[in-house]
Amino acid sequence: MSEPILKVEHLNRYFGALHATKDVSFEVPEGQVRAIIGPNGAGKSTLMDLITNRTTPSSGKVIFRGEDITGLAPNKIVHKGMTKCFQISKLFNNLTVYENVQIARIEMNKKTFSILPVRDAYLKKEVVTYLQLVGLEDKMNDVAAYLSYGDQRRLDIAIALAMDPKLLILDEPAAGVAREEAYTLMQLIRDLAAKRNMTIIFIEHDMDIVFNYADEISVLRDGELIASGTPDEIKQNEYVQQAYLGGDMS
Repeated sequence: MSEPILKVEHLNRYFGALHATKDVSFEVPEGQVRAIIGPNGAGKSTLMDLITNRTTPSSGKVIFRGEDITGLAPNKIVHKGMTKCFQISKLFNNLTVYENVQIARIEMNKKTFSILPVRDAYLKKEVVTYLQLVGLEDKMNDVAAYLSYGDQRRLDIAIALAMDPKLLILDEPAAGVAREEAYTLMQLIRDLAAKRNMTIIFIEHDMDIVFNYADEISVLRDGELIASGTPDEIKQNEYVQQAYLGGDMS
């Protein structure tokens, strides 16, 4: 089995008297596609915010690629190879598809816009490559605001790829898109993970998506990790069925 790229150790988060994340521990091997599921209010988004340090843990550790990144600034975590795509697209809507990815690539490289033709040509080649990977090269001059929602999600992924992630975290990647597009999008994500040797963690409510595209599933309820396993193991877990899935999922 691959070495874990991510280790979460006894994570806790309190918001006043509310114990939102309860002693959560798990590991994600490098190259795995891991789904995080649970009912509304289970603590899925809070857990992802703790891992990316958009919220500081009350206690516990996050180990990424062998390094304790607990409390590290989110922008520094991005530069170490962990990137999150949000449920609601956070695009520069007044800019073109190309410009959105260009800005992300420049930020990642800590460069300014160069007047040197060679550097400009190299940057353009990089940006076009990311757009080709997600199937948006023909729309690079379109304004982001006028893209379909599915294409906006593709642009989100291209922006994330421009940050060279080793671990990509996705918050409901299939939300808001038609079923056929959702399956196409998830297959794209799996193909990119294999092609670029990325690890994927995604939050998702659509159980068909989860069971078809996850290598392993972790289940949260009331801030507590109640089960982890393969799709078949989760389907057959009676405790998970009673606590979340609502009956026989086989």
